[in-house]
Amino acid sequence: MPLQNRVDPFGAIHAVPERGLFTGNRGIIHDPETRTLLKKRWALPAWIICVCRFRNVRREPMGRNRPGGKAGWTELFFLDEVTALAAGHRPCFFCRRERATDFVSRFGEAFGIDVPRAPMVDRRLHKERLASGGQPPVVTTPELGGLPDGTMIAHGDAAYALRAGQALEWSFAGYASPITFDRLADLPLRMLTPATTIAVLRRGFQPVWHPTADT
Repeated sequence: MPLQNRVDPFGAIHAVPERGLFTGNRGIIHDPETRTLLKKRWALPAWIICVCRFRNVRREPMGRNRPGGKAGWTELFFLDEVTALAAGHRPCFFCRRERATDFVSRFGEAFGIDVPRAPMVDRRLHKERLASGGQPPVVTTPELGGLPDGTMIAHGDAAYALRAGQALEWSFAGYASPITFDRLADLPLRMLTPATTIAVLRRGFQPVWHPTADT
């Protein structure tokens, strides 16, 4: 039976077979004895995106991965980086230093901060994430064309990633065929990707897409 550690673009955590391209965490939010989630959905304001393979380190997902048999950080999984960014995560400085440095540097450019630091990013994101109580703004169809590629929006429970002037419906297995924005006309839409992350995307940060986005 799949563990409850797969994250959707809304930031909710599910138990589904599909794992995705990236892992990451929000601190320790599981019971290693039962390998189930605690009631809380984050333990830190730093929500990060990690690679699944790093320096031959092997971990037991939602197990005891700290010295002395203690629970380590709770392994979460994302379809791709676009999904993780929508959920409010950002690249990890330990296993993805180059990507994390690029993200934080573009954050500094976007907000006029001479010496940007990761905690600055985390504080802003934590106020904006849907899963930590943020209120996603409404977005209209005419506004979609002005949003950067990699932004995610939602209509009800359906999430869409914007790319090259089209919208790709998201699922844990990948993206559906793209549709034009006029197919979403007159629908109530809301933004999923936090405003801070959208500002970083506008500055040229290029997120990693699942291969189904290219098919």
